[in-house]
Amino acid sequence: MDDPSLGALFGSMILLIILSAYFSGSETAMMALNRYRLRHLANEGHRGAKRASRLLERPDRLLGVILIGNNFVNFSAASIATVIALRLLGDSGVAIAPIVCTFVFLIFAEVAPKTIAAAYPEKVALPSSHILQLLLWITYPLVWMVNAFANGLLWLFGIEHEEVSDDHLNRDELRTLIFEGSKIADRPQNMMLGVLDLDKVTVDDIMVPRSEIVGIDIEDDLDEIINQIRSAQHTRMPVFKEDVDKIIGMLHLRNAAKFLTAEELTKAAILQEVDDPYFVPENTPLQTQLYNFQQQKERIALVVDEYGDIEGIVTIEDILEEIVGEFTTDLAAINVDIHPQDDGSYLVDGGTHIRLINRSLGWNLPQEGPKTMNGLITEYLETIPERNVCIVINNYRIEIVQILDNMIRTAKISAAPSPRVHSH
Repeated sequence: MDDPSLGALFGSMILLIILSAYFSGSETAMMALNRYRLRHLANEGHRGAKRASRLLERPDRLLGVILIGNNFVNFSAASIATVIALRLLGDSGVAIAPIVCTFVFLIFAEVAPKTIAAAYPEKVALPSSHILQLLLWITYPLVWMVNAFANGLLWLFGIEHEEVSDDHLNRDELRTLIFEGSKIADRPQNMMLGVLDLDKVTVDDIMVPRSEIVGIDIEDDLDEIINQIRSAQHTRMPVFKEDVDKIIGMLHLRNAAKFLTAEELTKAAILQEVDDPYFVPENTPLQTQLYNFQQQKERIALVVDEYGDIEGIVTIEDILEEIVGEFTTDLAAINVDIHPQDDGSYLVDGGTHIRLINRSLGWNLPQEGPKTMNGLITEYLETIPERNVCIVINNYRIEIVQILDNMIRTAKISAAPSPRVHSH
């Protein structure tokens, strides 16, 4: 039988280079596929995506058929390259053939196709899945045998093979995925991140503190109570006796019409419309509290500490605003305790929550410890200041402006760093 011509040998080499490039590119593309987008395409009925998903369920078999094909092609190419070198260069060609073959295959069958496949994994992998599935069906006995030997070798080294990889995202990975999702609009992205952050924030981080609770003291004069109800800025108000710790219940002002229109108004008529109070621990995560509000059919809760003392009030609207941002016109918020000044600084009420300051101004004041500006300053100074002082925390210059009743009532804050801590 006549030896094949050089033209046939070179033609075979080109074909083998193309096949090697196909196997190399397919391997990179299949492994680089976005599994979540692939799942989405498969659910939408994309046949290529469904086929690729099935192949990726057993990556050992997929890699087995690719590597068997690739190695067969590469070894065949090496043999043909040796024959070509012998014909052209004689015995010295045996040493040259591996060098030339390695250079050609490295560029045209490895680097170039893998680079393209990594850049466009879907365009390469989904069409390739047709051929790969067919090859897997044809070579299945060989693939099974190779995988059996490989898995047995891994077992000897104490490495167990898992048939299905766990590609579920944990919370932090999902947050990163959403944060880096360039095609997600800012507002929906912030909302999704807000949902993920709910379990990191507790009710005492967002509650209205005890000192700012506006309620009805049933011991007050009846006319004063009526005026308070008529001028109320909230739809629900706590009703207590002398002190907020002696809570009686919550009055929904929608029910106030029942006794305000009565011919003879009494405190008993008011108390008859009061609902039982709903208490929650101060360290309850917002995610849990949102679920509890839903289960208990409540919208407002009194926050208590470990001793049962009332610390503040939290509403379902407060939690929802942590997700979507401010969405109500809170008349109490008109007197928001953050007032911009002409020099770029801000006058801040001492009872203002640090979370509110950071969210409103885009700042990064520490939130791990105290919840309010007064608490942050007193913790930093480790004492209640007797005079106005100026300190620097996280490169924010904080000047105490007013101290009243052992509490910092007003502070002036600016983002400009100060070189030292001083008092005046």
